[in-house]
Amino acid sequence: MPLPQEARPEARRETEYRPPSPIDVPRALAAHQRGAHDPSHLQRDGVVWRAMRTPLGIATLAVRPDRVRVRAAAWGPGAEWALDQLPRLCGGADDPRGFDAHHHPRVADAHHRHPALRIGRTDLVFDALASAIFEQKVTGLQAFGAWRMILTWCGERAPGPTPRPMFAPPAEWHLIPSWTWHRAGLEPPQSRTVVEASRRRASVERASTAASDGEERERVLTSLRGVGPWTSAETRIRAFGDPDAVSVGDYHLAHQVGYALTGARVDDEGMLELLEPWRGHRQRVIRLLMLGGAFEPRRGPRLAPEDHRSR
Repeated sequence: MPLPQEARPEARRETEYRPPSPIDVPRALAAHQRGAHDPSHLQRDGVVWRAMRTPLGIATLAVRPDRVRVRAAAWGPGAEWALDQLPRLCGGADDPRGFDAHHHPRVADAHHRHPALRIGRTDLVFDALASAIFEQKVTGLQAFGAWRMILTWCGERAPGPTPRPMFAPPAEWHLIPSWTWHRAGLEPPQSRTVVEASRRRASVERASTAASDGEERERVLTSLRGVGPWTSAETRIRAFGDPDAVSVGDYHLAHQVGYALTGARVDDEGMLELLEPWRGHRQRVIRLLMLGGAFEPRRGPRLAPEDHRSR
C-alpha cells in the first residue's frame, strides 16, 4: 500500500531508509506515543504518523516500515529535518554492541525473542522534557489527558493529509495562561516547571545536545527547578535514546524489575544493584524485561487519579 498522497504533491517530501541490520521499527516508534489519543502521534493502517516542531519548523511525518526498509513522507517547513532524522527515530543510532544478555536467563530469553529491539530518539529535547514533566507524580491517565488538551488547544495544526486532525507541541510553552493549564488538569507544580523550563529552552537544548554522555546531560537537565533524576532519565530516553538511563523514583519500575529478576520487590537502590551488571545498557534491559511479561500480580486497586480542579 502506498504512502498517503495529497492534492499538492509539491508540498510532500519522501525518503527511504534501509537499516543495515534488522530493527523493530514499530516498537521503537510506539515508545514515543503519549497515550492512546496523543494528538502528535497516531498509528493507522500500517502507517505511523507524527506531528512535530523541528528546529526548521513544524512537520508531519508518515512512516511505513516493512521487513527490510522504512518508507517515509513528510510535509511542512520542517519536512527535510524530519526525514534526515528518520534513522535515529527508528533506532538506527542505537548501538547494542557490548551488551551481554546472559547475566540472567530472563533477560537472555527476552533478548533471544526480541533481537531487533532498538531504542529510538526524537532529538527534540524540550518536547521530551515537557512530556516527562507532565507525567511527574500523576497517573498516566491524568498526564496523557493533559498532554492531549494542551496540544489540541495550544499546539499547531499539523500539515499534510493526516487521518485525523493532529497537532505539534506549542512553540512558546511559557505563554500558555495559568487558566489553560488548570482546565487541562495539570497540577500547578508541573505547569510551573514547564513554564520556567521554557524560558531557558534554548540554553537547555544547546547544552544537553552538546553534552558528551548521560551524566553530563543529567547535570544540565536537573539544573532546572522541578526537574529531578526521574524526569531527566525520561527526557534522555525519549530525546537521545539513552540505552543506560534508569528512571529512579518511578512508582512501579523498581518493583517490576525486582520481581522480574528475583521474584520479589526491591526499592530503587536494590533495582540499581540488580541492573549493575548491564551498566551502559540498563534501559535496554528494562525494556527487555517489560517485553518478557514477568509482571508482579496486582495486590490492590489501581492508583486513583486526583483532580486538583475540584479543590
